[in-house]
Amino acid sequence: MWYFDAPEIIYGEGALSELEQIKGSRAFIVTDPVLHKLGFTEKVATHLRDAGMEVASFTEVEPEPSLQTVQKGAEQMRGFQPDVIVGLGGGSSIDAAKAMWVLYERPDLQPDEISPMIELNIGQKAKLIAIPTTAGTGSEATWATVLTDKTDGRKLALGSRETMPTTAIVDPEMSKDMPPRLTADTGLDALTHAVEGYLSSFHNDFTDGICLKAIQLVFEYLPRAYAEPHDMEAREHMANAATLGGLGFINSWASLAHAMGHAFGGQFHIPHGRCVSLFLPYTLEYIAKEPELTRFRDIAHALRLPEGNADEPAAAKAVIAAIRDLHRRLGQPLTVAELGLSREEYEAKLDDLVEFAEGDGTFISAVRIPEREDIEKLFLYAYDGREIDF
Repeated sequence: MWYFDAPEIIYGEGALSELEQIKGSRAFIVTDPVLHKLGFTEKVATHLRDAGMEVASFTEVEPEPSLQTVQKGAEQMRGFQPDVIVGLGGGSSIDAAKAMWVLYERPDLQPDEISPMIELNIGQKAKLIAIPTTAGTGSEATWATVLTDKTDGRKLALGSRETMPTTAIVDPEMSKDMPPRLTADTGLDALTHAVEGYLSSFHNDFTDGICLKAIQLVFEYLPRAYAEPHDMEAREHMANAATLGGLGFINSWASLAHAMGHAFGGQFHIPHGRCVSLFLPYTLEYIAKEPELTRFRDIAHALRLPEGNADEPAAAKAVIAAIRDLHRRLGQPLTVAELGLSREEYEAKLDDLVEFAEGDGTFISAVRIPEREDIEKLFLYAYDGREIDF
């Protein structure tokens, strides 16, 4: 038995105005300093006030939000006592809002206790509305929450089915001013969600179509959104792809690229999407060594690659080549060395990288689960860009 979890999703141009129909008396917006300075907080607050609500905000969410930030925001939330919480921004702000929601209603818990093993019983005091301003993390449609422990740099992949946002408002207008590099980072994050969700050992009939559609949309529209930020057709399809990718992977689960990317990003403070997408081709090459366990032909067929009718090894090679080509078209790094990290600096962290990847919650869904030695080799091969041969 399994579950398919999803929020109510309001999407398309003008979706933000639906905030004026939200029922509540006090709304608390969680966002980051950059979006706040750019006027996004006030834009959302205006709609909430038009709905008759009193509005307060927490605007201190940093990239890769920390346990400490979440605790601070939850304390302010408890002082304001909202019945509507709004996570506004990229995955960092929405993830922080999820965790603050838990601590607001369950002050007896610590952030790292957010787990499927603990009954949270939240939603008694407030509902959560997620409004993405990027097109990639899919956090608006997932219950996953990634936080960073500042004490050791470890990224914690937390979550509970109860932390799924009540409503996701996916308005492409909110992401139209993303700069090209952020567009690429977040768009490739969406691709990684969809590819891993489709190839996960937990894949299922409910997620397969969602993941394949998200993959198609990213390949077709991400280069356009990257080249022309105000191409609203491309922005809308990418916003939808991100939400579909989130729905897909949260109901099937992400895999090795996320385990390695979480470990790497926590240690070197590199954007999440850039991390997971960098490791994606290597982890796909790794699982492709056992073609009886993979389904690359379906992805090749969805992308209309000639190898969609070939055998599984040929299809895998073609899909991985297409992913690498997309990276190059977007000017994204394909090796750790391209990020400017010295080999000495990288290898000094290797033991921690392996330990944190192996302990990540996404590690267990791989169709080919690596031993510790193989994880280390995957990290090393990704530094130079070597083809996986083991």
